[in-house]
Amino acid sequence: MNFTAIVEHCKDTGLYVGYVPNFAGAHSQAETLDELYKNLKEVIEMMLEDGEPPLESEFVGTQQIAVA
Repeated sequence: MNFTAIVEHCKDTGLYVGYVPNFAGAHSQAETLDELYKNLKEVIEMMLEDGEPPLESEFVGTQQIAVA
């Protein structure tokens, strides 16, 4: 199974923060991207032990919006 994660870098803490859209509880943070990937994978695997979660929608993508 493949899941899409949104990853951001917090300037205040210096940590990478990631979450899987519409998968409640599938989120984590780490000091490196590699560590974040491992953390998110572990969280998702633990959550899937209870069965596949009902996803309310499917991630489509991102868009850049220019504002003058």
